[in-house]
Amino acid sequence: MELVWEISGWAGAAMILTAFLSVSMGWVKAGRAFQGANLLGAAAFILNGAFHEAWPSVATNAAWLLISAVSLLRMRSARGAQAGAEIPAIHLPGVPDTTGQLAVVEPARAACTASAGHAAQPGTVAA
Repeated sequence: MELVWEISGWAGAAMILTAFLSVSMGWVKAGRAFQGANLLGAAAFILNGAFHEAWPSVATNAAWLLISAVSLLRMRSARGAQAGAEIPAIHLPGVPDTTGQLAVVEPARAACTASAGHAAQPGTVAA
């Protein structure tokens, strides 16, 4: 039976590290597959840590599991709200977001007044 818990720990490590490597190398986006692998890996680590009574590891992986679960639930609710629309990629802290659009801001134009005392048309200069 001890072998099952050891396999669980190694499988959890493989899942979490593979997911992290895949996102870090840009092979996949941080989406459902990434969060699913994190959730399953954390669950496997929790089993292994509980067997070995490694409570700090159990607590850390319980938090890891909850973060992944909440993320998956948020993705699911976002998908339901955007029926048919593509789910936007999750922005990771410390990684620049290069997928968004740049805002175009036009400079404010000062109101020009004509010598006759009324406002000039936009794009014209008062004489």
